[in-house]
Amino acid sequence: MRGISIKLFFFLVLLGLDYSNSYGQNESLLAEVRLALKAGSAKELSQYFHDNVEVNIKDESGNYSRIHAEIYLKEFFKNIEPISFEYVLQRSTDNGLKYAIGNYTYSEGKYLVLIRAKIINGKEKIYIIDFSED
Repeated sequence: MRGISIKLFFFLVLLGLDYSNSYGQNESLLAEVRLALKAGSAKELSQYFHDNVEVNIKDESGNYSRIHAEIYLKEFFKNIEPISFEYVLQRSTDNGLKYAIGNYTYSEGKYLVLIRAKIINGKEKIYIIDFSED
């Protein structure tokens, strides 16, 4: 009986470590993305993109390679420099999808930013980023 209790204890400890590790990865991804958006750094932001990412800015939408998305966003950040970026909502689904909504503030207004991420090859990657004028 004692052997079963010890095995159960270690199983629960390992399960807790796995959960906290995946939770930490999510928090880390969103924290790093927040910093990149706040700084207007397309290079930093693109590190978290999937190989192919959908980028939507206002009414323009397209699927881009990570490098082309970086170039596109670099131009966006150059023309619309951020003052701040803060999340208003962060959620995850039971099937491992994550999303966050935030406010990208610039001198003339705000964009509402929707970020969607999922685990691909063991790493959380952004596969959609959408900027809608608020």
